[in-house]
Amino acid sequence: MHVPQVHIRWKTLAAVAVGGALLISGCGGGDDDDGGKGGGDTSQVEVFSWWTGPGEADGLNAMKADFEKKNPGTKFVNAAIAGGSGTQAQAVLASRLQNRKPPDSFQGHAGAELLDYIKQGQIESLDAFYDENNLRQAYPQQLLEQISYQGKIYSVPVNIHRSNMLWYNPGILKDAGLSGPPKSVAEFITALKAVKDKTGKVPLSLGAQWTANHLLESVLLGDLGTDAYNALWKPGADWGSAAVTKALTDFAEIMKYTTAEAASTDWQGASKAVVDGKAAFNIMGDWAYGYFTGSAPNGLGKKDGTDFKYAASPGTDGTYMWLSDSFTLPKGAPHRGGALAWLKVAGSKEGQDLFNPKKGSIPARKDADKSLYKGYLEYALNEWNKPGIKLAGSFWHGVYSSKRWHADIDTAVGLFLQNKDVAKLQSALVTAAKNNNTQ
Repeated sequence: MHVPQVHIRWKTLAAVAVGGALLISGCGGGDDDDGGKGGGDTSQVEVFSWWTGPGEADGLNAMKADFEKKNPGTKFVNAAIAGGSGTQAQAVLASRLQNRKPPDSFQGHAGAELLDYIKQGQIESLDAFYDENNLRQAYPQQLLEQISYQGKIYSVPVNIHRSNMLWYNPGILKDAGLSGPPKSVAEFITALKAVKDKTGKVPLSLGAQWTANHLLESVLLGDLGTDAYNALWKPGADWGSAAVTKALTDFAEIMKYTTAEAASTDWQGASKAVVDGKAAFNIMGDWAYGYFTGSAPNGLGKKDGTDFKYAASPGTDGTYMWLSDSFTLPKGAPHRGGALAWLKVAGSKEGQDLFNPKKGSIPARKDADKSLYKGYLEYALNEWNKPGIKLAGSFWHGVYSSKRWHADIDTAVGLFLQNKDVAKLQSALVTAAKNNNTQ
């Protein structure tokens, strides 16, 4: 696997993602212990993540088994905390780090999300670890640049996810008189209306509030196009433009067709509504695939192409809105040796090929065993490697927004869900950009 060469301008994307901070900023943090060299307590390892749902839990368990096989003297402590997108887990993690009680390794999204930990001196660089394990050659160079700060690497990516995916129930679309998935945001709104008017089914299933943020990034990308979407994350970006107004207006219209009980369930319930024949569409990252196809009790055992189908979210075909889960080495990790042993498994070809087919993602490494990736995952690998594919970073999943900007957007969307006022939503997003996009 490689990052498409047509987009070697990754340094530009990285600069978009964090205002150049991860690559060239001189802002605080960045002091290291020993760059990830070996040493320390190996009696156990506490691995902190938010992988508790079907598919993701299966993938974590597969890596755990590989770790225990390779490290029989080290106890593995699974410290996963439930909550899609890591919302609850990150709040708990922040408290632990502030109280200097870090886990041995914790999950974080590659990109701007890690900048906060780096600048606060909460995680070590992993340059020596990468050198000792020959990882620089294993990952795409552009991805290494994305996870670096002042030239140093701070995490071990285990996968690549695609955020902009539309999952749909083919039977409901047929009943609604639709020949296939909508290809533009305008067609999507028309399709949602047709489902509502002709089938009585839920047009678009939604879960907890973060799934509305996830939906928003796909609508922005679909209406604005890749270049204009990416430009929103550059210093001086115009969030007050008429084009953004149009996208937010479409977002508001789409929200009229979502489930009324959205706040009571997380992404799994919203996605399950599609394969259960209760909802026509769901926009969710491709981790949904592992949930759909996994075996009980951690999956639904549904059939790709029969119980559900998929396409790029409306208006985004040809663009890969990406994110990457990665693991870190916290400063002061109580079992540092165990943490380094865990990172070795997380960064290995074996570990990633065990994890990703179950998780519903593709490996971050370039040397994946492609025979293991079937159905959607074969499609995802091909899309990632397709000549001419465009790249956009997920703001909700840590690539383009710092944790504070992320929180400001979440607050703006939360208020919108109550007042349904597009002008107020846009004004809040303009303010959020001015307050955060200054690097």
